[in-house]
Amino acid sequence: MRSAAASVSAQRVRDLLASTTKALGSASEARWIVAQAAGMSAADLETRLDVALSPAVRDAARAMLDRRLTGEPLQYVLGSWAFRGLELHVDRRALIPRPETEQVVDAALDELRAQASRVPEGSTLVAVDLGTGSGAIALSLASEFPASGVALEIWATDSSAAALDLFGENLEALAARRAAAARRVRVSSGSWFDALPTDLAGKLGLVVSNPPYVSQREWEGLDPVVRDHEPVGSLVPGPTGLEAIDAILAEATRWLAPGGSVVVELAPGQAREVTSTATELGYEGLEVRPDLAGRQRMLVTRAPRR
Repeated sequence: MRSAAASVSAQRVRDLLASTTKALGSASEARWIVAQAAGMSAADLETRLDVALSPAVRDAARAMLDRRLTGEPLQYVLGSWAFRGLELHVDRRALIPRPETEQVVDAALDELRAQASRVPEGSTLVAVDLGTGSGAIALSLASEFPASGVALEIWATDSSAAALDLFGENLEALAARRAAAARRVRVSSGSWFDALPTDLAGKLGLVVSNPPYVSQREWEGLDPVVRDHEPVGSLVPGPTGLEAIDAILAEATRWLAPGGSVVVELAPGQAREVTSTATELGYEGLEVRPDLAGRQRMLVTRAPRR
């Protein structure tokens, strides 16, 4: 007769998938957890359903399942998440990268490419990602800005030491795969523009940010998966939710080069107030772009060329 230990050690991928799916009520989340525990990609699971799993794999899956059942976000449970072409370390030190922010990167790249086409070959464009968190925006720009006769220097700033530690892990991972892209990145600690060297004032080609924009009242009604796990300081800037965006727009006027761009993520209901503020501050070419669901999601605007 086979021992209980032998029976456990012979558990197959399909068995662990079935039990995890039943516990979670989600086949897709179960695939992510089992794949992570087994050291496979989620796509590989379907072709390896009869592979026997060790007790260590089962225990790892069970630990992740228990965390997910307490309400912890799947991305934090897994410890990494895909963002555009990157696989980012993610945990409670910073917000989870979301699809809306991928489109912010698209808009930022559009602005950088347009600027690169207008400056002499051999120039350097300087960009700053304010409140970088995990580094999703800054590292994507570093990875995706095309190699050309125009160089790119990206400053990633955050006031949270914990977030910058997480950013450092992701920058190190990028350096291991794409050293040239990682060399484009500088990191600095501080609140918004206070983190930057003063000699960059008037020289920035791009200011991009996914700042906190949830009002205190909205935060109280958020899904507990978000409210109880993601850092509140990265979500809520103050009572109205507009405090961080207003500060960035006001301060950026001193830091942008003539014609420099601002790309800021916002909540759909904030578009009118944010565009009004930007207009009063003298920005030009204001545009609010939608996300994939058609919701007004990001402000794209430019400093006057003077």
